[in-house]
Amino acid sequence: MSPEASSAPRSLAEALRSRDDASLAALLRDRPDLVAPVPTDLTQLATRAGTRASVLRALEHLDRFALQTAQALAVAPDPATYDTLHGLLAGDDGDPAVTEALPATVAALRRQALIWGDDDRLHLVRTARELLAPSAQHPSPTGLGPTVREATSGMSPGRVQQIVNTAGLPSTHDPVSAVAALTGLFADRKRMDALLAGAPEAAREVLSRLMWGPPYGQVTADPAVHLRWLLDRGLLLPTAPGTVVLPREVALHLRGGRAHRVPEPVPPAVEPSVAHDPRIVDATAAGQAYTALATVEELLKHWDQGGPAVLRAGGLSVRDLKRTAVALDAPEPLAAFWIELAYAAGLLASDGAADERYAPTPAYDTWLERPVAERWGRLAAAWLAATRTAGLIGGRDIKDRALSALGPGLDRSAAPEVRHRVLTLLADFPAGVAPAPEAVLTRLSWERPVRAPQRDGTEDLRVRLARWTLSEAELLGVTGRGALSSHGRALLGAAPEPDDTPLSSAEQHTAIAVGLLAPLLPEPLDHVLLQADLTAVAPGPLLRPLAEMLGVLADVESKGGATVYRFTPASVRRALDAGQTAADLHAFLAQHSRTPVPQPLTYLIDDVARRHGHLRVGVASSYVRCDDDSVLNEIIADKRAAALRLRRLAPTVLAAPCDPATLLEGLRSLGYAPAAESAQGDVLITRADAHRTPPRTAPEPVPEGPPAPDSVLLTAAVRAIRAGDLAATTPLKAPGPQPAGGELPRTSPADTLATLQAAVMTGEAVWIGYVNADGAASQRVVAPIRVEGGFVTAYDHTADEVRTYPLHRITGVAELAED
Repeated sequence: MSPEASSAPRSLAEALRSRDDASLAALLRDRPDLVAPVPTDLTQLATRAGTRASVLRALEHLDRFALQTAQALAVAPDPATYDTLHGLLAGDDGDPAVTEALPATVAALRRQALIWGDDDRLHLVRTARELLAPSAQHPSPTGLGPTVREATSGMSPGRVQQIVNTAGLPSTHDPVSAVAALTGLFADRKRMDALLAGAPEAAREVLSRLMWGPPYGQVTADPAVHLRWLLDRGLLLPTAPGTVVLPREVALHLRGGRAHRVPEPVPPAVEPSVAHDPRIVDATAAGQAYTALATVEELLKHWDQGGPAVLRAGGLSVRDLKRTAVALDAPEPLAAFWIELAYAAGLLASDGAADERYAPTPAYDTWLERPVAERWGRLAAAWLAATRTAGLIGGRDIKDRALSALGPGLDRSAAPEVRHRVLTLLADFPAGVAPAPEAVLTRLSWERPVRAPQRDGTEDLRVRLARWTLSEAELLGVTGRGALSSHGRALLGAAPEPDDTPLSSAEQHTAIAVGLLAPLLPEPLDHVLLQADLTAVAPGPLLRPLAEMLGVLADVESKGGATVYRFTPASVRRALDAGQTAADLHAFLAQHSRTPVPQPLTYLIDDVARRHGHLRVGVASSYVRCDDDSVLNEIIADKRAAALRLRRLAPTVLAAPCDPATLLEGLRSLGYAPAAESAQGDVLITRADAHRTPPRTAPEPVPEGPPAPDSVLLTAAVRAIRAGDLAATTPLKAPGPQPAGGELPRTSPADTLATLQAAVMTGEAVWIGYVNADGAASQRVVAPIRVEGGFVTAYDHTADEVRTYPLHRITGVAELAED
């Protein structure tokens, strides 16, 4: 054996052992699941890197060409040379793009411990080969079938010899050599060309149909002549009664050596679609950001007195979602997005009461007091980091249960990463330039391809997440007209930061985005325009006190660039019920209107106020009293009041068996304006009490696997693995009895003490067996510092720290070999 062959690693553990610390740290950074918990040595690290769960996770994070490279290795001999792999990807003619991209891809796969070995002996880790190799149950994306050896494994030796003879090969003395000869024929380009030159035209058509997969076909018990020609020469091999397969070697010859129909070594370019003036993009995004804030505020105001009930299984019912959508004047999917956004920002939660309902949280009141741009920053930051995915609402989970808004099952851990990646692709373009959405989706599909299609035929989750990201970013004002806005770039962290601002995290990026957005938002107005048709026009956003008071005094008739409010008897009565007087309302309108108060509006307020409180409703079960008995006579005579079952108690008092609230509503529906009164006869002012949940925190995003380790953890992990590997692999000095693999060294107490004292004098490291107080045994490499009082103090290479061990717990000691 040559020195080069003897030095080649024989296992993944040996390959990892030959790496430097930087390479090990890169592996742990790329595959963070290998760090939790930290492996004890390199053998355990290699074992963990080869587990099915870890390999699956690593494969899911490969780009398309890296995955194609792994798939090509899975159909190549094990081990394979770099030239063999290159031929499978570039073909016989060679592909310059593949030739250029393959070295970096092989290095990346080797760095992630998915392949190991030198270029002349490349190994795909066993678990990855099992996952990617083609089989009848799990076809490979390459479209290749089994090898000749695999396809003929159940065939009789006589039949194999017949195929060899018919193919023009000499007979062999055993089936193994016969299969090898047939494999050699199919792998020889010249001999295969000569063999296929004599094939019937129909036979060549069959081969062309099976060439790119699927490689399996059906034949009858008495196949046609052209099929018999293929079967007799092994170009089709039977796998089951009525089923034949195209051997892998034959397919590769027909394909010109390619494992894939279309290798994709270069990521598809994301071309620009349209360019806008950056100022228009920012203005459009700012306008949409303000609309988003108004929508969320309207949603929470709609649930201010207690929102819909929480379903028993959690979440919002379909009926309540429809009602909310009507209140927001939005489609149901869009209403679900705003609900989930408010929940992710911590502004909305369940109150936890016996009849559990959704309601705004105390943080909502604090949020309302913040400047407009800061309110947007909280929503945008929550959206960017949230794992809850509103686009799934209305679908069904894996157990065929409906997914509801605010309900369980909406977390998708890949959502934040996809959002960041989509916005990063947008940030690669100059300001104002928008790419085509389909080009973005194509690029994302290349970066994280789907190894298996969805069973229900739907798009891959990452593609759907990307689509939702593009639409949601537009709704939130992160993008405008498809291009990333300036405050969107800052939110992503792609904008330059001020020199006096410390680089930190998402909070810092959000603060910069808020500063860029604030000048773009309209200033709130302190006035409206009153019109003679009992409407008021707000030409822009209003100051909060003005908007709140106007929302009580009038009903919103239409929204848009300007909001139209309409005054009605019911809305004026609502303001009077809230404690306002007619004089207060006249003064309010005169103060905040840029136009004279129309006479019809003045008459409306005075007319409603004149009748407001003329009737008093109290508890009898309920009663009505009025100083004018003619009004009570009118009510008694009204047939519409029959449902209230009123009866006269006195000339000025009527009683009813229903509760006061029902009586109030009944009389108001008849056109009267009664007022409620207390037991003392005072008029009750009914202000709506805001319902709030107890303090709640925003839902925590569900991480996608273990968090990425930082540099401190990586350094400590590599040091611990190295130390553990030193203890596990350092040989003992001969002569002397050697313990079996994994067995602790055994020496007498006197020999143990003498060896440790000698090691203190020489400064050499020794190998000890140690049993702790719990009875757990371990092997350690230590450098003794001092031995006294029944204890040995030593630097423990395994733990990478100085420790003290009781001598009576040391089972034995052995010197290390000098090499």
